[in-house]
Amino acid sequence: MEYVYAALLLHKAGKEINEENVKKILTAAGVNPDEARVKALVAALSEVNIDEVLKSAAAAPAVPAAAPAPTPVKEEEKKEAKEEKKKEEEKKEAEEALAGLSSLFG
Repeated sequence: MEYVYAALLLHKAGKEINEENVKKILTAAGVNPDEARVKALVAALSEVNIDEVLKSAAAAPAVPAAAPAPTPVKEEEKKEAKEEKKKEEEKKEAEEALAGLSSLFG
């Protein structure tokens, strides 16, 4: 990634993106430049219009839209549904208990 950053820095400064300049930037940043990667970068960027790429990248959303946060109403509805279910279960248990008691007195 630092190789791309070096190329972008050179582009922004209006300097030519060549092997020597990329190596200088990387060395100044404390990176030991790899000759093969520098050559590959310079060769790949020789046919690229960096300004156009930057414009198209700026137009595209960088981060996908996040899902909306749950609304308090939905949270309340969930809570109410849980409470209602709990009440139904308690009622059912009470009915079963009464049915068990009534069998004793048959």
